[in-house]
Amino acid sequence: MRIISGKYKGKKLHQPIDISTRPLRDIVKESIFNLLTHSNNIKIDLNDAYVLDLFSGTGSFGLECISRGARKVVFCENYKPVLAILKKNINSLNEIKNIEIKTENIFNKLGKKEFDITFNLIFLDPPYKEQKINLLLSLISESNILKKDGLIILHRNKKQKDIIDIKHEILLEKIYGISRIFFIKL
Repeated sequence: MRIISGKYKGKKLHQPIDISTRPLRDIVKESIFNLLTHSNNIKIDLNDAYVLDLFSGTGSFGLECISRGARKVVFCENYKPVLAILKKNINSLNEIKNIEIKTENIFNKLGKKEFDITFNLIFLDPPYKEQKINLLLSLISESNILKKDGLIILHRNKKQKDIIDIKHEILLEKIYGISRIFFIKL
């Protein structure tokens, strides 16, 4: 697992030992960023973007955003065994002014509308067993933390039979290996 492009290109990231955390594979991450950079339908300028990395795990996605010029990334992770690895990966970049870590339960955090900024991009990577995907999307929508032209990227297992509520617009759905990636507008 590494940072693919930008300021920290090639930087290796620490990985979890336990199998309950599944880091975003480099090939999937690279495909997502290629779409963000080159697609006419879902282009996001990461330079100076505000990014929310929900269920951050090791921080691979958010750290890639920092490397590519994001102004700020907020990481949300409360699983203690992986939280230490997330902090280790963040500290290895020496970019603490651009980074914030939230360790509260994200369902509580989104429901309280406690974020003080709005985000250009939200990466939503809950555990595959998490079934409350539409609740998460609704909480994001109700809390007004996504900019009007912002984008949500949802990472799921391709075998999951998630049905995204029709009030959320799926711009694109892609499958990479065992990953299903949704690009969503609220």
